[in-house]
Amino acid sequence: MLDLLVTHATLPDSRTDVSVAVQDGRIVEVTPGLQAPAHEAVDAGGMLLSPPFCDPHFHMDATLSYGLPRVNQSGTLLEGIALWGELKPLLTEEALVERALAYCDWAVARGLLHIRSHVDTSDPSLLPVRAMLEVKRRVAPYIDLQLVAFPQDGVLRTAGGVDSLTRALDLGVDVVGGIPHFERTMADGAASVRLLCQQAAARGLPVDMHCDESDDPLSRHIETLAFEAQRLGLQGRVNGSHCTSMHSMDNYYVSKLLPLVAESGVSVVANPLINITLQGRHDTYPKRRGMTRVPELLAAGVNVAFGHDCVMDPWYGLGSGDMLEVAHMGLHVAQMTSQAGIRDCFDAVTTRAARVMGLTDYGIEPGKAASFVLLQAAGVTEAIRLRAPRLKVWRAGRLLADSAPQQVRLAVPGREGAVDFMKR
Repeated sequence: MLDLLVTHATLPDSRTDVSVAVQDGRIVEVTPGLQAPAHEAVDAGGMLLSPPFCDPHFHMDATLSYGLPRVNQSGTLLEGIALWGELKPLLTEEALVERALAYCDWAVARGLLHIRSHVDTSDPSLLPVRAMLEVKRRVAPYIDLQLVAFPQDGVLRTAGGVDSLTRALDLGVDVVGGIPHFERTMADGAASVRLLCQQAAARGLPVDMHCDESDDPLSRHIETLAFEAQRLGLQGRVNGSHCTSMHSMDNYYVSKLLPLVAESGVSVVANPLINITLQGRHDTYPKRRGMTRVPELLAAGVNVAFGHDCVMDPWYGLGSGDMLEVAHMGLHVAQMTSQAGIRDCFDAVTTRAARVMGLTDYGIEPGKAASFVLLQAAGVTEAIRLRAPRLKVWRAGRLLADSAPQQVRLAVPGREGAVDFMKR
């Protein structure tokens, strides 16, 4: 007898009437129309069964701190960084852990089971690092949390920055991070990329660098990152996050840059909600969109994913851990409204994001972990359009969260009854 059998499901690749059989926490069969005895049987009723959502770029040490000690009035990246600097002396490990755990509850309810979080290593105390390592330990049964050693104030710009980042890696942080565009000079930024990539190569770790989060078209550290990835044999283990300067670069330079990035195996994570909010703040009109060139990167063969980046913190006062909201914004900002574009945006918060994070035990395939989400949507387009409710969330065959289907009833004379948002 199976442990779990989900029947009549639609998969993201548009297969319909699919049954997914689960035994001992793993998928044993994915096939149309399978019927078999199971301890738990769920009729999906034609709704979408998706792999879990993945967030490949987040800041969990700052999450849910909005308003502490004040609100970012200008809405700029630099005021957010300054505000985080004001908040750091007031942080406690207990408060950091509690806010992060509360966010993880939100994430599970949204079907978000894989998160890569950048953690500030700039303070020699490494308080945020120790707190997030504790969170990682506590949520391990239900969330895969990867931590990035992130020198928010610049690894070279900060006294002892290299030592603090090295100690964070020694404590067990998973990924080497950086912020080259925040170093004092372009040359220092390039030097930091080389130094940090060498650290990663020596330790056998991945790299995930905040890269060119700027409106400055001359901020070109993604080029150095691509070069170092190739020089050090890090292909497939390096990611450039944000890369917003690319939206301001001239087309000739980009025509040279994109093949270099693709050849190096470097992936890119755009953060639509935050990029469209923070960038272009110095423009009058026309205002730049602020997000990197997602369709062009994809066309060049670069793996592109979307991250949430911030939720209720010094940089962004909104958010709820919903990766479909991220995909929805990404679709609009990048003008990816074709059917293929919509599918790419869904993949950007599922399979492409999983690839950035190096996840191998992922996907609705035989042999993979039985982790998936049942959504109240008939397909990928409806899931993004409606930011569909998550009806059930499983990890390794165990139910983590469920909710009743959303239904609205009208009392309008002559139109009484349930509203079907999926009806066409």
